[in-house]
Amino acid sequence: VWEGAVRLLSQTPWFGIGLRSQHADAISAAPRAVDWYELLSDTCIGVGGARRALLERVRRDHPVALHGVSLSIAGSDPFETPYLKGLRELSDWLDPAFVSDHLCWTSLGGHASHDLLPVAYTEEVLDHVAARVAAVQERLGRRLLLENASAYVTFRGNAIGEAEFFAALCQRSGCGMLLDVNNLFVNAANLGIDPGAYLAALPSEAVGYL
Repeated sequence: VWEGAVRLLSQTPWFGIGLRSQHADAISAAPRAVDWYELLSDTCIGVGGARRALLERVRRDHPVALHGVSLSIAGSDPFETPYLKGLRELSDWLDPAFVSDHLCWTSLGGHASHDLLPVAYTEEVLDHVAARVAAVQERLGRRLLLENASAYVTFRGNAIGEAEFFAALCQRSGCGMLLDVNNLFVNAANLGIDPGAYLAALPSEAVGYL
């Protein structure tokens, strides 16, 4: 699976890790030990004080990527305006290489599940998600990447494979994909997905990073 994923990347690979505040001193002591850092968007929106100073220092020395868990791009609830406003301000400030979230839904009727819930892969849902992706990208003024989430169950009414859904969504909306190789491995075990066929169905230009 890993070798197939790597073949999707035509450029020289960079290697990054998730930023954790407790590692701030080590990062300062060796500012180029890794190529870039992934920040959890939800914990960075509106920050000040020492946390903001840390982000400024990291961004000065490294490219960063913003990765969120609260967008609910496949949901039916309206987007939370303060969240999108905060994400736009954070993105404008840090100018990340990527802004990403998950292809999932997290809330219904205003009730947050705090979980990344699986998507039904149908033409109707594809139309719905593509329209919401376009709206978010317009609000952010930049391309959005969506991660393939792990799942324990799938929908009986699925009409499209997950990889084909991602490929069509990227083509239609101009978004990209954050390819989680571990999640693909998990879903291969849980749902019987063929990881080789999955990777072959993805256009390489759609994958922002993995």
